[in-house]
Amino acid sequence: MIKIQKAETRNIAELMPLIAAYWEFEALAGFDPRRLAAPLERLLSDPKLGAGWMAWQDGVAVGYVLAVYVFSLEHHGLTAEIDELFVLPKWRQSGAGSELLRVAESECERMGCTNISLQLGRENAAARRFYHRLGFRERAGFELLDKDLRDHAHGPTSPPIFDL
Repeated sequence: MIKIQKAETRNIAELMPLIAAYWEFEALAGFDPRRLAAPLERLLSDPKLGAGWMAWQDGVAVGYVLAVYVFSLEHHGLTAEIDELFVLPKWRQSGAGSELLRVAESECERMGCTNISLQLGRENAAARRFYHRLGFRERAGFELLDKDLRDHAHGPTSPPIFDL
């Protein structure tokens, strides 16, 4: 039976292999557990930023979801974005993904979020069917654009006024 638990900083070692598998699956460049540990610890230790949950089967971590919070005037307040959701291939169709999302949605609603969104690879038809079954829909007339602010070659010409 799948058990869902809130991810805590003490779970980072169990999360990293799942994150690595997700990044490989999605062909995301730059996976480096040493670089990801600090932002992951920040997310899991600051409930104002978001939260994570893990799926466990017989003491083995088989999946995870990370949700982050964003304020949106358009959506009348706090919203949530599923930043990452991944279930190991062996455990897909076990209900782990649905249960991870159910728990995340419930917690996001409890935190006052007015909606929840996610990004999806265009070619990931299986995930699209999964999310459609759970009530997610494409947003007509919109598509995601992003810009990496760490790219200083095209970034601001003056130094930041604060240091994080």
